[in-house]
Amino acid sequence: MTSFLDPTSLITTVGLIGILAIVFAESGLLIGFFLPGDSLLFTTGLLVAGGVLLHQPLWLVCLLVSIAAVAGDQFGYLFGRRFGPALFKRPDSRFFKQENLARAGSFFERHGARAIVLARFVPIVRTFTPIVAGAGRMHYRTFLIFNVVGGVLWGCGVTSLGYFLGQVAFVRSHIELILIGIVVVSLIPVAVELLRNRQPAMR
Repeated sequence: MTSFLDPTSLITTVGLIGILAIVFAESGLLIGFFLPGDSLLFTTGLLVAGGVLLHQPLWLVCLLVSIAAVAGDQFGYLFGRRFGPALFKRPDSRFFKQENLARAGSFFERHGARAIVLARFVPIVRTFTPIVAGAGRMHYRTFLIFNVVGGVLWGCGVTSLGYFLGQVAFVRSHIELILIGIVVVSLIPVAVELLRNRQPAMR
């Protein structure tokens, strides 16, 4: 399982098509919350820069990743709109926790429509926010606009960051360390959210 979640191992195994499928799943499928989103895109950019495993041009990879991200959120929104009420009553299981749904709901309430864009950069919340938006009957046109903006910023931004940093000698020599740093940074918003949720309970 650890090998499966390693971005380089994933890309070696599934290639660009697999990357797009993972981005789609992590963007809007309930079971996709555990998949490596940020580190996967960063590694994708690194490999495109080095011409290793991925030989497509950066612009094409960014375009396809953005489309997959937007499509994933669209699916999540439609899923939430159709099954929202039943979803909030669903018991916890191995791949579904009500706390993840509640966390996304709290994030959405605090940031409003902007949450669709901001959630792109927050693991776990990224997966559940479009579902919450659909369940809450957010205006579809508003969701679509913020979805496209967020999908492009995240898909192109993180992938391009990996691409340009991948041309730096220090980064190429310390790829594993850089990836660990990305995972840690991406988890900071989740840690902050958990602390905020615990503070009222401690009072």
